[in-house]
Amino acid sequence: MPYILYRFVINKAIADYLASSGYMEALECLKKEADMPGEIDKKYVGLLEKKWTSVIRLQKKVMDLETKLAEAEKEYIAGAPTREKRSPSEWIPRPPERYTLTGHRAPVTRVIFHPIFSLIVSSSEDATIKVWDYETGDYEKTLKGHTDSVQDIAFDHTGKWLVSCSADMSIKLWDFQVYECVKTMHGHDHNVSSVTFMPSGDHLLSCSRDKTIKMWEVATGYCVKTFTGHREWVRMVRTNQDGSLIASCSNDQTLRVWVVSTKECKLELREHDHVVECIAWAPESATSAINEAAGADNKRGIRTGPFLVSGSRDKTLKVWDISTGLCLFTMVGHDNWVRGVKFHPGGKYIVSASDDKTLRVWDIKNKRCSKTLDAHTHFCTSLDFHRNSPYVVTGSVDQSVKVWECR
Repeated sequence: MPYILYRFVINKAIADYLASSGYMEALECLKKEADMPGEIDKKYVGLLEKKWTSVIRLQKKVMDLETKLAEAEKEYIAGAPTREKRSPSEWIPRPPERYTLTGHRAPVTRVIFHPIFSLIVSSSEDATIKVWDYETGDYEKTLKGHTDSVQDIAFDHTGKWLVSCSADMSIKLWDFQVYECVKTMHGHDHNVSSVTFMPSGDHLLSCSRDKTIKMWEVATGYCVKTFTGHREWVRMVRTNQDGSLIASCSNDQTLRVWVVSTKECKLELREHDHVVECIAWAPESATSAINEAAGADNKRGIRTGPFLVSGSRDKTLKVWDISTGLCLFTMVGHDNWVRGVKFHPGGKYIVSASDDKTLRVWDIKNKRCSKTLDAHTHFCTSLDFHRNSPYVVTGSVDQSVKVWECR
């Protein structure tokens, strides 16, 4: 009986589809052969399309589950901790991606999380900045103002202010509550490649192809300090947690650490064999893992840092002890330029993005790559790790932004 009823429903749904599509001859033939007199009830309207789309949705769910199952099997065989045995401090990004966000018309240069809301902001060579919701995968807004490639973006700690810098040689400050540009700062003589807020939020830092690093007062838009010393294009600038030190990296193959109060260059770190693309300061949570990796039995006792990680076109990642100026260890595994690097908030991992199209997770303690994700179809240019929620975001030359769930 259920089968006959099911067949009857399908016939009615097909009849409704034929009628709504105007296939009247086919409809009459079906009615005749299926012995279906009278009009088609309203309850069958659109039923065929509904069933068809739900089948496609189910198929996608099945494929996602199969991928996750294959991933879990691999972990089980490799003896990696299962989800139940992992605490949030050990959660790492897992394939497949949760969302692929498209809309940029040129390579994506930087991706960042909003510090409070469930938003991602991406910048691109198409001269725009786009805002997305990472929980729903929805596009929210486009910010336009720059006239050339937007190279970097950063939030202050409140999330009320966004700063951007561009190849048009300008820096723009945006009121993120109303999505409006409130200030444009000029002072660099070439492409501005990186920008960041000082922890207090009162000042900005920028660096440029003009070989300088500049500090700007947010309230007035005035440049208050210029740091000089790099011999080539300065690629990235980042400040430590208390804002007393600045780290920068450059095409001159060095990293430099500067004392903010005196503008003095405290350290010049030289071990990379190519352009140094990216840097990140280690959170305090990473201290014990870095000490284990460096050999905790060193004669000077436990290293207190601060620590810095750098990624280079020489395909390596290096971890540095800023108190001594030593490279503690090097991590090798990427097959192309390393373009983005971040510490896991839990402190046990470093995550990196590369022109080899992968996102890699590095186990700091064991100094090895513990996971490789085939992230994009083209060079992977940037990544960010959410400080509180289990998400990673990546951007690529393939013009897409991808959201990865950690578990």
